[in-house]
Amino acid sequence: MSINTKNLDTLINDSLAIEFEEAKSTGNLGFMARALVQATLPHRRISSNEFSRKNGLFKLVILADSSVGLPYGNIPRLLLAWISTEAVRTRQREIALGESMSKFMEQLDLTSTGGCCGSITRFKDQVTRLFSSSFSCTYDDGKHWAIKNVTPISKASLWWNLNTTDLKQDGDLSSQNSTILLGEEFFNEIICKPIPMDMRALKALKHSPMALDIYCWLTYRKSYLKKNIFVPWETLEMQFGTNYARTRDFKKKFLYQLKKVYVVYSEAKVEINNRGLILKPSKPHVNINNVTNPVNIASYSRINGRGVYA
Repeated sequence: MSINTKNLDTLINDSLAIEFEEAKSTGNLGFMARALVQATLPHRRISSNEFSRKNGLFKLVILADSSVGLPYGNIPRLLLAWISTEAVRTRQREIALGESMSKFMEQLDLTSTGGCCGSITRFKDQVTRLFSSSFSCTYDDGKHWAIKNVTPISKASLWWNLNTTDLKQDGDLSSQNSTILLGEEFFNEIICKPIPMDMRALKALKHSPMALDIYCWLTYRKSYLKKNIFVPWETLEMQFGTNYARTRDFKKKFLYQLKKVYVVYSEAKVEINNRGLILKPSKPHVNINNVTNPVNIASYSRINGRGVYA
């Protein structure tokens, strides 16, 4: 399976820009909460109101209001990266989203289009789904069991016109800023254990939820990896995709998306074989040694030495 030529050209151009300057020096340093790198959101719409991902001894469960549904796709991922970055930057639980939804979408590099099938409608839907969801993180090694319940958004006041799909009506309906209040546990997770990444890479990969997940995961793993580590396809499937009929179908999709990630993160050393991936020590895409205040660099280290996370 090959990458569309137009998409490849765009990825290459974005990659050259990323390599030209450090993320921090250009104001493109971003962050993601570590728990959301370990286990990810659904890639596509699912009928259930409960979704889980497993990564070694760690499991993430997402619960949704049955009248709203679970968040899925690229928009919640871009939203969470933006929210996490703002939390690290401001060190505040309350985050302002601005007066205009279309202007906020521009910050995520999303084009605003109206109509029932337009991007505004999809964006509103995913905002509602994400802000209405709750997460639980579980650790279970057979002897020890622990759980942390996390509410990413404990309060949201959106003054955007959420009832209209007309682009012309969005934006200047109110002089009040829309705001969100992050849940305390989620905020602490971001502040204490954020994963640094280049926001330009996320925007370059914005059309593929799996590519976004792979980029975040590789960025995290390469930030501390000191020796080669083998990750089986079955383990990767539990972490990145559980709705495939066969593991080989997942493998085909994963490798296709991995090609896109290589374009923006060419220094990631990964060996592919029939049984899985061999991750090799590589230069991190964002050098954490260059990340000074606002976070404690030590917090980027692995949670422990027991191989909890893949």
